[in-house]
Amino acid sequence: MKINTVMVILVMVTFFVISFLTNILGPLIPDIIDNFKLSLGLAGFLPFSFFVAYGVMSIPAGILVEKYTEKPVLIAAFILGFGGALLFALFPNFIIALISLFLIGIGMAMLQVIINPLLRVSGGESNYAFFSAMAQGIFGLASFLSPQLYSYLVHNVHTGSTSVLISTLDKLVPENLKWVSLYWVFTLITLAMIVFIWTLKFPKVELKEDEKIVVGSTFRELLGNKYVILFFIGLFAYVGTEQGIANWTSKFLQTYHGVDPSTQGADVISWFWGLMTVGCFLGLFLLKILDSKIILLVFTAGGILALLAGLIGSKEIALIAFPLTGFFASVMYPVIFSLALNSVPKHHGTFAGILCTGIAGGALVPLLIGGLAELIGLRLAMFFIFVTLAYIFSIGIWANPIVANATITKKLKDIFR
Repeated sequence: MKINTVMVILVMVTFFVISFLTNILGPLIPDIIDNFKLSLGLAGFLPFSFFVAYGVMSIPAGILVEKYTEKPVLIAAFILGFGGALLFALFPNFIIALISLFLIGIGMAMLQVIINPLLRVSGGESNYAFFSAMAQGIFGLASFLSPQLYSYLVHNVHTGSTSVLISTLDKLVPENLKWVSLYWVFTLITLAMIVFIWTLKFPKVELKEDEKIVVGSTFRELLGNKYVILFFIGLFAYVGTEQGIANWTSKFLQTYHGVDPSTQGADVISWFWGLMTVGCFLGLFLLKILDSKIILLVFTAGGILALLAGLIGSKEIALIAFPLTGFFASVMYPVIFSLALNSVPKHHGTFAGILCTGIAGGALVPLLIGGLAELIGLRLAMFFIFVTLAYIFSIGIWANPIVANATITKKLKDIFR
């Protein structure tokens, strides 16, 4: 099958944009708290507003794609992202921030549902694994770069720079809210994506059975399977872990170690996502050698130790340990997802939709940490993440997939049997 290069590029750019908009919130939280005079509990509603949209929209988005096809839903998703970013850029206050993040989250949830089947059709099934790995790399690169852009803008807006971008942002952004310039950049990016998609001719995407989301009896049948519920909790725990660390680390470092959120704090979050990308590619290699349950156990144990070091160690240790938690978290999502799908014999599309609603863990865990921080302090509140990590560790013990991941060792045993 001939590769549709333009469509593959579109999917890769979309992965970049999703990551760029999604994973910037952590570095921004200290600025938002300071500028809007928020308590830690109220600040927890920021990631809640964004990630609760995934819980709301993941399954309806699949139904919309089947009814209206990919192009109009893609455009609608980016219009929501554009509207959310522009709204906050024009009216930067806490209430608008919550509305803005929810709109952007709805748009990003819609995009997540569309792009994987589109990538399979555009790149060809035989190339799907390769392009999926490339997409994950691009996703990680965007997560690495967005905190760097935030740092650049905060340190250059309203400094008298003659750069066209900076001088334009000087006119649009209040001097005491330099970080809002990032939302003007988001507005421009999402507008460019709307125009780009509008000009393209899309291929016909026939969803495979394991990509379709079916409601009704299928949905009820799956919810009656205890493994569906257990793995849903697993995805909920993973995204809660990821976002709990990503959203509160910068504020933790500022509070307990006096770290500037716009420099070292942004770098730590940047490297959290950067090392997650490195870990992803290492994980692809390890999954060809070891059973995925063993990998999950080892990496989760490493994540627990790294997080503990970050929370109780010195500033120097914390600056290294928190990024390392990203490295150890890297294999959790794909391993949990694959173990889940390999634990039921059918209805994989609907099951995947149920699992994706578990992304709402990114809404509730950071919110809970913020609320606890009001009572016991942020350091002790972040210890709640050990609860979600413990659950993820348990998956490596009780998971019993129908089909285990293929490893070189298993293939050799089969050959010489």
